[in-house]
Amino acid sequence: MKKSIFTFMLLLSALVATAKDIKTVVFTTTPPMHCESCENKIKGNLRFEKGVKAIETNVEEQKVTVTFDAKKTNAEKLGKAFEKFGYTAKEVTKDEKVKVNEGEECKNM
Repeated sequence: MKKSIFTFMLLLSALVATAKDIKTVVFTTTPPMHCESCENKIKGNLRFEKGVKAIETNVEEQKVTVTFDAKKTNAEKLGKAFEKFGYTAKEVTKDEKVKVNEGEECKNM
């Protein structure tokens, strides 16, 4: 019985030691996303950033939601990653409304 408990505790401590710290951050971009091509450009480039687990885009709300491993990256690094492919990212809250400047053109057309 003691051996079983010891094995269980050892296994449990190994699981805790390897647990990932998964976080989510929401960005809005400048220039704003206008189309599926904009979404694909963002998703296609961010997926190569270290620690990124999932990317969701929403053109209507002008938000990019990124789920990432906090042991490998952080929100600041992800925000700077947008600059590599021509966007400026600003962190926003999940419920925050984003105002879109209608005069800005889509760079992907």
